Amino acid sequence: MTSPQKTAAEASRGPCLMAVLRMAGLRPTRQRLALAELLFSGEHRHVNAEQLHSEAAEAGVQVSLATIYNSLHQFRQAGLLREISVDAARSYFDTDTTDHHHFYIEDEERIEDIPSESIRISGLPDAPDGMAITHVDVIVRVKKTHG
Repeated sequence: MTSPQKTAAEASRGPCLMAVLRMAGLRPTRQRLALAELLFSGEHRHVNAEQLHSEAAEAGVQVSLATIYNSLHQFRQAGLLREISVDAARSYFDTDTTDHHHFYIEDEERIEDIPSESIRISGLPDAPDGMAITHVDVIVRVKKTHG
């Protein structure tokens, strides 16, 4: 993973990710740092555990699928990721934790952002006693039309 040809930006990313993990209350283990690098080194994106496992393998990071699931859930609990549950058996993790909504492209099993200002939510019920609404997730399911 380390290379003598690293740019200054690449070299500084390691300590930055280490600090981010520490500030989130997570110990910056080798595997967490490698997964954080894969998740946060580019544009905001949506990924599931299997996709991240494939990316890790391609990058030469040896990590079990169970560790990836655990890390994704730890990153979510620390506020670094947002979980989008498409159904009971399928979740995606979003590196953009701001309020926004999603299209689920069923034919491709892929998530795409919908800007928050594109959907208006009204008529929300009051939260039960002792609770507060933290956010509202809207998932709009779409399929390609044939014709």
